[in-house]
Amino acid sequence: MKLLVYGAGVTGSQLAARMHEAGHDVSLLARGERLAALRRHGVRFAEEDSPTVRQVPVPVVEHPADGYDLVAVCVRAHQVDAVLESLVGVEGDVLFLLNWAAGPQPLGAVLGHERVLLGMTVFGGTMDGDVVRHRAAGFLTRRVAMPIGEPDGRTTPRLERTVRAFRTAGINARAQPRMDALLRTHAAFDLSLGQSVLAAGGPVALAGDPDAVRGMLRLIRQHLAALDTPAMPRGLGALRILPEGLLVPLLRRFLRSPTAVHSGLSDTSPATTAALERLAEQMRARASAR
Repeated sequence: MKLLVYGAGVTGSQLAARMHEAGHDVSLLARGERLAALRRHGVRFAEEDSPTVRQVPVPVVEHPADGYDLVAVCVRAHQVDAVLESLVGVEGDVLFLLNWAAGPQPLGAVLGHERVLLGMTVFGGTMDGDVVRHRAAGFLTRRVAMPIGEPDGRTTPRLERTVRAFRTAGINARAQPRMDALLRTHAAFDLSLGQSVLAAGGPVALAGDPDAVRGMLRLIRQHLAALDTPAMPRGLGALRILPEGLLVPLLRRFLRSPTAVHSGLSDTSPATTAALERLAEQMRARASAR
């Protein structure tokens, strides 16, 4: 597969390195200081707080070229408009691996609806300078599936090819017929979580305030109730019905866990704020259109 990974943050860097090591023809698109660092050292990785850093020499580019089998877009929601504009004349299917609640229509309106695939990343981690610090490999990280789907829910040859290609790199990709519903459900959860973490000053600080966690849970329930489809996966729907007395301690434990700390929740940068604002706009637009 000839693959362009568009975006060299935590998700894009891990995807590009895994596919490169599996023997695919991969280019990783980056800009500015990140591009310069990748040209010097390649993609650099470390497990959580480990001092051991390994390097993967993934080819990097500053602008998309042409003739790709697949472009995997791994940016934040507020950056998508610029990405769409740059990909209008570039051949290849486009897989969007990001938090996105607006559905496939605005993507297809620019690129052509026949080019769009939807997905959701399973790569967690944080940026430590030019080093991607990711969760340690374990049973859970190997078992969690990366969902990929056609906007209309069909199982198509290109979807099957994409899933197979990712699996050659050890990525547990699976076809998901309800990809839009899954993205919207996770947006409802991630938006509430992200806004609450930002307001508190980080996941550990939020965990230390039971009232704030209770407020976050109520916000999650409001966003889930606003969906016009059942929660996907169904387990997230339990957040609407299980008692607060059970859920608040579980959420506080999660916020203190290494999974939360190394998932990017500690990132309080302006980019995080902008991405959450875009996600909130998308959720409001979908709700008003009902």
